[in-house]
Amino acid sequence: MGRRFRNLVLIALIPLLSGCLARTVVAVATAPVKIASKAADLATTSQSEADEARGRDLRRREARLGQLEQSHRRAAERCAEGDAAACQRRDALYSEIQILLPGVPVEPR
Repeated sequence: MGRRFRNLVLIALIPLLSGCLARTVVAVATAPVKIASKAADLATTSQSEADEARGRDLRRREARLGQLEQSHRRAAERCAEGDAAACQRRDALYSEIQILLPGVPVEPR
């Protein structure tokens, strides 16, 4: 009797299992498509993402240029007072400013 009962229970559960199995089959079948889609999305950069990255890079360069100009001004003042090390630092800062300057656009008036 126990074996019969167990078989009847298993037969009764088959319709319930078929829904779970169908969902699992669909999930397994669509997984490669979802993975490929996600990989393509990660590999490409949208125009808005590219614009944001350019804006961040520009702000970073502008901030660095401001720091260099301020340090250059201080070094030039010390150089005018006769500090030889400040004169060397002023010249090094000026060179770095000249390298960075072409990457920062001029503001329209």
